[in-house]
Amino acid sequence: MELYGLLGYPLGHSFSAKYFADKFEREHIQAIYQNFEYPTVEEAMQFLLCQTNLKGFNVTIPYKQAVMPYLERLTPEAQEIGAVNVVRVEEDPNLPSGKRLIGYNSDVVGFSDSIRPLLRKDFHKKALVLGTGGASKAVVYGLKQMGISPTYVSRHPNEGQLSYADLTAEVMAEYKVVVNCSPVGMYPKVDACPNIPYEYLTPEHLLYDLVYNPLETLFMKRGREHGAVVKNGLEMLHLQADAAWRMWHEK
Repeated sequence: MELYGLLGYPLGHSFSAKYFADKFEREHIQAIYQNFEYPTVEEAMQFLLCQTNLKGFNVTIPYKQAVMPYLERLTPEAQEIGAVNVVRVEEDPNLPSGKRLIGYNSDVVGFSDSIRPLLRKDFHKKALVLGTGGASKAVVYGLKQMGISPTYVSRHPNEGQLSYADLTAEVMAEYKVVVNCSPVGMYPKVDACPNIPYEYLTPEHLLYDLVYNPLETLFMKRGREHGAVVKNGLEMLHLQADAAWRMWHEK
């Protein structure tokens, strides 16, 4: 039976295994999807490269960039984004492991297709991207493709990025899209939220949270209280998972 799974640490928050288990049952697919929960990417890859029936796996926090040195090839999109969340496994007897690993990024498809129906061209022209990890890179790539100018917000900003202290009333009025790419507010720490000035939000603002567990994060709740349009990352999870399945099986 073919083996697929999710590489990350920790994985208690993830719905991916259930999503694929339901898909396999619904579509009568003879396959298994498991969580590969390892505290280091080295341990994880040592295990994965020994699995003879492994056909592909997803990658989540904190390994979307750490997994890249183990891959033989990246798609041009994954290369440009600088992060991988899908790995396709092909047999290659010329390699020591007997496996060729190819890195893709389906986050950009899932995010873009999920947020696009909510965008308003009249005032959704600039976006604040909270966090600078692997997921944020796909979000920035997708926003640029949709004609929206993104700016990173970080606790330790580099040049061209903003700190949370920089988010004044003027900045919030200029940036009407706010995307949380950090794990802040994710289960089990559901009482936390990104430190943005929620009092400056308006009905013209769109808050998108990549977190989907809980389904309504405190980030979303506080945004909704000020009239902002809010959405969680569950649809993005489903869309990128379907894209991953296509990537694993493309000819």
